[in-house]
Amino acid sequence: MTAETETSARTALVTGGTGGIGTAICRHLARKGYDVVAVHHPAEAEQAVTWKSEQVADGLNVETLSLDVASAEECNSALSQLLADRGSIDVVVNCAGITRDKTFKRMEDNQWYDVINVNLNSVYNVTRPLWDAMLEKEFGRVVNISSVNGQRGQFGQANYSAAKAGMHGFTMALAQEGATKGVTVNTVSPGYVSTVMTEAIREDVRNAIISGIPMGRMGSTDEIANAVAFLVSDENGYITGANLPVNGGLYMS
Repeated sequence: MTAETETSARTALVTGGTGGIGTAICRHLARKGYDVVAVHHPAEAEQAVTWKSEQVADGLNVETLSLDVASAEECNSALSQLLADRGSIDVVVNCAGITRDKTFKRMEDNQWYDVINVNLNSVYNVTRPLWDAMLEKEFGRVVNISSVNGQRGQFGQANYSAAKAGMHGFTMALAQEGATKGVTVNTVSPGYVSTVMTEAIREDVRNAIISGIPMGRMGSTDEIANAVAFLVSDENGYITGANLPVNGGLYMS
């Protein structure tokens, strides 16, 4: 079996798949021959229909799945069914995330728990129903999209930074469980990335952010997607438990 036919048989699930970074990841993987399932929140169903039609018009093989990744019950039911229908889910990219920024002094309970549930608990909720099948098949790739702020912290983001740091703790622990079975688990930690959200930041604030980045610019969504594609490829089975920073030198370790 050639690498091309091998890859074409792979199915990749991407949470937050219709967002800025998620879209780039879905498109990159689809171009490389993966069957891609993009997960979106149920409240975004209408936008997801438009999103899918745009990808299909570009000749990309993508499907969408409406799912609240913060719900363990929903994830277990929907993903167990998806696994049964597809036969295997070979790649999981946990990209779903939200922000609810507030100084800790003023942070409300729901702002803490919403971010922890969507950004961190979702990683468990989504990966758990698919994990055993990866071990049995002796192949799997899990990539968790964290953040530079999970490495260095950020004022007003105690919730977000905690969740993103927790994602890599999950990565390192689970990588050890999958290592002998050909299942790798890695983290990608983006810095500031040019998306609709960051472009909406007031210009002087955005310029101040950029001035603190050694490369003097924000990253592109394609640069994040390239890192993910690298980690999930069949050829990169010896990289596991790693945190790959894509941050333009904003944080070096």
